[in-house]
Amino acid sequence: MRKPAHQQDMSSSRDILASRKGSFAPVIEIDRNAPGLVPMDLTAANTELTVDLLSDIDTFSDWVNGFIIREGGKMGIGGYAEHRTIYQVSDVFDAGMGQREPRRLHLGVDIWAPVGTPVHCPIPGRVHSLGNQDRRGDYGAVIILQHELDGVVFHTMYGHLSRASLLTEVGKEIPAGELIAHLGAPAENGHWPPHLHFQVIDDMGPWVGDYPGVCPYSDRTRWLANCPDPDLILDLQRFL
Repeated sequence: MRKPAHQQDMSSSRDILASRKGSFAPVIEIDRNAPGLVPMDLTAANTELTVDLLSDIDTFSDWVNGFIIREGGKMGIGGYAEHRTIYQVSDVFDAGMGQREPRRLHLGVDIWAPVGTPVHCPIPGRVHSLGNQDRRGDYGAVIILQHELDGVVFHTMYGHLSRASLLTEVGKEIPAGELIAHLGAPAENGHWPPHLHFQVIDDMGPWVGDYPGVCPYSDRTRWLANCPDPDLILDLQRFL
């Protein structure tokens, strides 16, 4: 029997996912023989990421693609609990929602890959909600799925998708491995270089078709507790 939301242990999904790590369907297909995943650093330590570079989507996209190629890879990967400077170029991450500081700590994992890359459901679930957060720096098209394992309910979020990915229905049951979306171009993904923002969320609270993917650094403990490491599902560290 599913536990009522108010009785669920906020860390219980983390424990369940950890116990089943490696058993989930891939969200994005990775060639096991030539994975080509390149770790990407989007913190202040990466001095290549100037304000001028980040402010121009074509220049930023060229940098992402060039970095991946230069490192001999096919896709970029990284981001969970990363304290990033790149959000300074969008007021989406400025103080608001009752916060006293800009949001800079990333709560998901990003997979930087070409426009049109297929995205799949890793765990059986249903469509919780859909959204189109179309401000510069936001998600663009986003899908949120709801899952239940061992009576515990949690969610997965997929941001920066193509608008065509939203042609599904809230409440639709989704089996593991099913194609649910494709990565969007900058004009439809919140004006980012093409990538997937993948996040695990225990308690959605009142959020529908949206959920913060970046939090204030000073409040990181609370937010990270509600958003476990997505690599518990993705299991991408084995390719690095």
